[in-house]
Amino acid sequence: MKKIFLNFCLFLFFSSVIFAEYNSRGIQDSADIRKDIIESWFEASIDELREKIPEIRANGAGQKFKIYFEEADSYYCIYVASGKSMDVNVFSEGALVKEQQIVYPGNLPGTWVLIKDKATDKPLRIRYFFTGDSDIFVQVSPYGKVAAADLVIFGEYAAKGVSTGVPFSQFYSASFDDLMSLTKKSIPWNYVLIDSSYYHGVHFMIQAIKNNLPRVVITDDAMYDENNCLISIASGTPMYEPEENSNKLFLSSAGFAKWIADGLVFPVSGGLLKRSPLIVQTVSVKDTGVQGIRSQSYSLFFSLDWIRNLASAVVSVYSGRKYVYPESGVDVTINPFASSLVPGNGTANTVSFIPDSGYRTTILKSLLYVLAATEPDTFYLGAIRETDKTITPELKTFNRCVVFFPYFKTDNTFDCKVFIEGRMLSLSDFCLNYPEDFVYLTRMRSSENFVLK
Repeated sequence: MKKIFLNFCLFLFFSSVIFAEYNSRGIQDSADIRKDIIESWFEASIDELREKIPEIRANGAGQKFKIYFEEADSYYCIYVASGKSMDVNVFSEGALVKEQQIVYPGNLPGTWVLIKDKATDKPLRIRYFFTGDSDIFVQVSPYGKVAAADLVIFGEYAAKGVSTGVPFSQFYSASFDDLMSLTKKSIPWNYVLIDSSYYHGVHFMIQAIKNNLPRVVITDDAMYDENNCLISIASGTPMYEPEENSNKLFLSSAGFAKWIADGLVFPVSGGLLKRSPLIVQTVSVKDTGVQGIRSQSYSLFFSLDWIRNLASAVVSVYSGRKYVYPESGVDVTINPFASSLVPGNGTANTVSFIPDSGYRTTILKSLLYVLAATEPDTFYLGAIRETDKTITPELKTFNRCVVFFPYFKTDNTFDCKVFIEGRMLSLSDFCLNYPEDFVYLTRMRSSENFVLK
């Protein structure tokens, strides 16, 4: 009990120290409102809450919050919701007109939600929303005499069951800063505290690639060599390029990824990347094993070798030192998630990274969010591991390349542009196209010193 009291004293101290920093992020806070409504709202029964009329209250800074109740099948929620102004269509004198109103949707930054069990009125958890993406939140739950905290990023737990050291009831009036102070060493806050001003290179490259997409003609096995001549990736021999299409670019999936990498290399070296270092094998398999035997008939790791060697080549040009793949440090191998939030089924353990396979596309959004936050202004080459079900037994191969540009918009919401085979896709569309596949990632620094040939 003494330890809990000491932790709570520290909790109060840290609250006063960093409150100014919290406000500097522009996130509204309802702590001073919530301390006055614990008995009337948070400790009220569901029958009492059903009779309540929503309230609008202002905090000490004059920011307004709406307090209201909503119920679902097995639980109910008490919101202390931050608001924002937006244009709303309303009927006025028989006509539809736009009118600016403050809305409180229940998932804006600064919103606090208490979730309780409908049958028992017992608290289940409290959620704090603090970013522009409502699928990112931190929550605390009762765990014995203290509360345990989770950090959830698009359905993946970046931290789960972290002890806060203080009783759950203290979070009825605790600010988001209080929670951060108590968990600053146990929750990876660097995954979610971002600055949208760090992505100039990413924005520049996205626009430059987008502007040049009409030039791209997807052509099997095609790339441009160090002399900007069209050649076959497989053989290195010249390929026919029609003179009447002199402004067109004839590129395969791998050639398209190289074209982007060349855009970084050319302003620095005055040349383009050579073919031969890009096809060096990076995966070793036993000749007598299943993969070894099948690799004699199929190219199992082509695009994986390609993106590893591409990224290593760019590092070499920028550093002025020749790096071969194993020593270049270009692979993305982080395992930032402990488990997944499965709607209706609780949680499931997550194995994020698998060597020589990469990541399931189902966690790409969460993963790229973390990468964008921790490696700002970086983009990622991807090799897609697909399953060919037309062959018995099924064959898993790396054939296609993809390029990801994750970043944060000015409202601090996450976005990611995906370029694949001459097209630009949203990340959600890409994941829908490859729902059961893996993607292996290598990293490159973006740059405004980027020139596409």
